[in-house]
Amino acid sequence: MTGSILQPAATTTLRIPVRGPFDLDKSIRFLTDFPPACRADAAAEPGTLRLAFPSEAGWEHVGAAVRQRSPGSIEVEVFAEEGLAVEVGAQVRRILSVDVDGVGFAKVGTADPVVRRLQLAFPGLRPVLFHSPYEAACWVILGHQTRMAQAAGVKRRLAEEFGRPVDVGGKILMSFPAPDVLAGPEAGRGLPEVKAERLRAVANAAKDGLLDAAYLRAMPVTDALSRLQRLPGIGPFSAQLILIRGAGHPDVFPADEPRVQEAMRVAYDLPEAPAEELEELSTVWRPFRSWVAFALRNDRSLARAGTEVR
Repeated sequence: MTGSILQPAATTTLRIPVRGPFDLDKSIRFLTDFPPACRADAAAEPGTLRLAFPSEAGWEHVGAAVRQRSPGSIEVEVFAEEGLAVEVGAQVRRILSVDVDGVGFAKVGTADPVVRRLQLAFPGLRPVLFHSPYEAACWVILGHQTRMAQAAGVKRRLAEEFGRPVDVGGKILMSFPAPDVLAGPEAGRGLPEVKAERLRAVANAAKDGLLDAAYLRAMPVTDALSRLQRLPGIGPFSAQLILIRGAGHPDVFPADEPRVQEAMRVAYDLPEAPAEELEELSTVWRPFRSWVAFALRNDRSLARAGTEVR
């Protein structure tokens, strides 16, 4: 464990409006079942989601406790050094996908009965993201040719050995290592050398601002994916995951994710449909292709034997 427990000098409570359906409890349940989140305490306090992560605003370790007091807003209690509250609140908004106006999402369901069924089955569920594109990129490196449970264990170990414990309103959570730590030689101990080298490359890219969420979302999708694939070990599938589940781009079709394609073939009763046809079919989901893909991926009734990646 790196350093003593971080007890931020300032606590600020933000009230953040949410446009469109959103149910925080569904986000909590997702994280409870998502091994990479490493959140054994996700359901410890009903209705409260506690997070600890390196803030993209300088990579200081911070904490947040999120509650939903009414359907149209969330309350974010920020545990961070003075002056970081607004930046941490913005990062939490992105993590929960409430930075996107979801009012128009219902219209997608009126145009596509499969989407409508998903909306009825999972009301208020939005994509739940990694804390940052940096952490998402680290996850895909750790997960290469490794089972999810094993990769999650390595991620947890990195947090325990090189991250920072943060006091989030009386709950101690481990924050993932900041880029400057992961870029050092010690963090790669016990990892295959190729993975250690790739993690260092990701950490250095984050330090240089190349994995900034706003930066990635501001450019055309094809450009963002191309830039991400310049990182060693990041191919098309990984780049899409980082852009969708790290930066939180709401309108990217994960064309290289077999799990989504298989779920679509089942949902639309198109067992022989090629990937190109499925991508064309997804155009009706715009501008929420990432959201629909997330719901499809997590609908267990559509699951077939295949990849574990979520």
